Amino acid sequence: MWLSDLPIIMIRCLFCTIVIETVMALIIGIREKKDLLNVILVNIVTNPLVVIFPVVFEIQFGYQERMISIIVLEVLAFLFEGFVYYKWLKYQKINGFLVSLILNMSSYWLGELINYLIYG
Repeated sequence: MWLSDLPIIMIRCLFCTIVIETVMALIIGIREKKDLLNVILVNIVTNPLVVIFPVVFEIQFGYQERMISIIVLEVLAFLFEGFVYYKWLKYQKINGFLVSLILNMSSYWLGELINYLIYG
């Protein structure tokens, strides 16, 4: 993996994350356009950071550091998104942090599955 690959990786990851998390939001019952827009916008903020730093860490330090950075960054994304959802989603059937957990777990594991199926 090269730094020159990063823009394509970022676009692909952001697109997949937005699609997966929007579909999952719809599945759990989020229907308000503003709430769905909130899901999309919060991912536009957090996803690039969660994608960039592990790639850079792997290039600079190695695979183990990449995995540690993924764990730390995913937890921070979950907390940030959970706070945003808790404060600003009109959808109140599920706590914002639980919404964040469901959406983030779905996009992470489905993303891993997609990468496995495409790249082996």
